[in-house]
Amino acid sequence: MILPKLKDGTEQIIEKFLAEKLRKFGAQGFVLGVSGGIDSAVCLRLCVRAVGKGKVLALLMPEKDSPRQDLADSKELCDLEGVKYKVVDITGPIQAYKKAIKGPIDRKSLANIKARCRMVVLYHYANTDWRLVVGTSNKSELLIGYFTKFGDGGADLEPIGDLYKTEVRQLAKALGLPDEMIKKVPSAGLWKGQTDEGEMGISYECLDAILLGIELGLDQKKISERAEVGVREVQRISRMVRLSSHKRKFQPAAKIGFRTPGLDWREGDEDI
Repeated sequence: MILPKLKDGTEQIIEKFLAEKLRKFGAQGFVLGVSGGIDSAVCLRLCVRAVGKGKVLALLMPEKDSPRQDLADSKELCDLEGVKYKVVDITGPIQAYKKAIKGPIDRKSLANIKARCRMVVLYHYANTDWRLVVGTSNKSELLIGYFTKFGDGGADLEPIGDLYKTEVRQLAKALGLPDEMIKKVPSAGLWKGQTDEGEMGISYECLDAILLGIELGLDQKKISERAEVGVREVQRISRMVRLSSHKRKFQPAAKIGFRTPGLDWREGDEDI
């Protein structure tokens, strides 16, 4: 199986990216949700290394169905980094949504509500303290749409957004994060027994091997050989990438003016 390989100097590139964005926006610091998982752990450490622990606020946002161990792991990580953190229980807002809707809510819809509640809390503190919201999604999740639109997909920056999950694991080792955190089973903790790989129906290793092949523009047969999976699995993942493209784009607007936001109103990084 041919997997993505972490490029030398990746951590320095991300740290410079974070420091430069904070300077250009003129914000006072960063705020990010810490879940106890490897992605948020890596992002937290990179933020601290980039701008210092005094400019980083971590939010721990459990609800009644969240695994208790996740909260304990999150607190341990924040203590390890020496950052200030707040625990905001979102059970109340979730229950309020359920009451307001007055109808059945399936498991995935409820999971999206939870993710969007967390986004609202993050932006509350961002607006109050003039901070930037740091997202913790990796490239694997972004490419197949394994995130909630306007939920965990709602952020000002995605520092590990160009790193596949397997690269995030490599980076976590390079950063010296605890082994138990690196080896922890990936889960958003959205319902009892939920895991990323179980929900996606594929391991991150196989997924990343397929996505890397798609990124390189290889044909499906070649990708299946490199990923050691059947062609049908390559087709399934390719379809997930295609159907989730709307999540990675600015909302489309009807073309009327000379230049249209999200279409041909070109804005470079120098604009921020």
